[in-house]
Amino acid sequence: MTSPPLRDRYAGLRADLCAASAAALLVLVAVLVGRHIQDTRRTLFVHWPPLFAEWDPHLGPGTPAAVLVAVAVVAYGPAVAARLPWRVLLLAAWATALAWTWSLALVDGWRRGVAGRLTTHNEYLTVIGRFHDLPAALRDFTHHIVSGSPGPWPAHVAGHPPAATVTFVLLDRAGLRGGGWAGAWCVTVGATACVAVLVAVRALADERLARRAAPFLVLAPAAVWVGASADGYFAAVAAWSVALLALAVTGRSAAWAAGSGLLYGLTCYLSYGLTLFALVGAAAVLVMGRRRPRPLPIVLFLAGLAVVPTVFTLAGFDWWEGYRLLVTRYYQGVGGIRPYGYWVWANLACTVLITGPATAAGLRRTGVSLARRRTVPRAESRLALLVAAALLALLVADLSGMSKAETERIWLPFAMWLLPACALLTRPRGWLTAQAALALLLNHLLLTGW
Repeated sequence: MTSPPLRDRYAGLRADLCAASAAALLVLVAVLVGRHIQDTRRTLFVHWPPLFAEWDPHLGPGTPAAVLVAVAVVAYGPAVAARLPWRVLLLAAWATALAWTWSLALVDGWRRGVAGRLTTHNEYLTVIGRFHDLPAALRDFTHHIVSGSPGPWPAHVAGHPPAATVTFVLLDRAGLRGGGWAGAWCVTVGATACVAVLVAVRALADERLARRAAPFLVLAPAAVWVGASADGYFAAVAAWSVALLALAVTGRSAAWAAGSGLLYGLTCYLSYGLTLFALVGAAAVLVMGRRRPRPLPIVLFLAGLAVVPTVFTLAGFDWWEGYRLLVTRYYQGVGGIRPYGYWVWANLACTVLITGPATAAGLRRTGVSLARRRTVPRAESRLALLVAAALLALLVADLSGMSKAETERIWLPFAMWLLPACALLTRPRGWLTAQAALALLLNHLLLTGW
């Protein structure tokens, strides 16, 4: 394939910069409008809109490591990703994502940045003692979702199906007790999400695009929130469900379909909203699936999918009843006060901050690839369809009104699938510099919370 004329390349770069500038303008407007609403009406319930964060310029023990990782990935990431053997690249991506996430988390110190994250009054570890009889706790789970019920669950426990809490209960029973181990679990597992996305992009598009996406997945600003929140763990589970499905539909092995179904079932019992990952999975099937799908992968996927819902249903938890009660709980609290008219677009500004300016430019190129899918390389159009499906899922979550604020954390699973759009960009080092600078500024100027 011949390179585009120089004039076209410069026109594309100008359009990319315009897209990134528009994204930056959206963030600026969200900050200014949000600040006005919060100062005059006090209805946003965030201190640094649109983020759930405090203004707190600071340095920390993770600062030197974060800067070093950023410089190394910007300087060498694209070239190394292009040359490493594939399996070594996957291992290197995970290791580098771990280093990036840990260093950003430790900018806030061990206690404030990691060990204390999951022990605050709204978090999962505060209810570990109420799960000493696990089957009884699951049978009784829905009785404590609504505010005003006896012993209502903290916000994050009530806001998710019980698999989220059960994860930390099982860690505790395995001897990995306390916020330090819980935070380490979320960071370690959450960092594998970038590997899952790379596996899926290689299977559904091609290896060249996966290699080009690798540095952007590793150096994502989203790492600020992956370390250490449970949503980073959720993002990894959801990402691997799609990755295994991609391997199954592209003929690697039908057995991967069972693993995909199992993880998708778990995803739905970690977060109600992540049922929307069915859209991303459907895109994976559409991109590369056979016109007449073989029955074995479908049967294996459905068999895997049934496992987690069956276990929790037999244990006494009703997913649909839990979701119905969650909606009631949501509107009993600040979710019923926060203005939809602000958050329906300010949530997108939060997405800009977790995916960075490069992703805004990449999404522009995604749109171009979809519009010209008959003339662009097939791999690029497949990647564009996958990214578009993730964006659609995110927009559905946004329009639902059940995600007003804190989406910089809640939407991490969707954000991971927008980042591969950066593979379509030219001049990767410049865009990586912008990504790294955004993450470092966010982590050093703000104290993020959830």
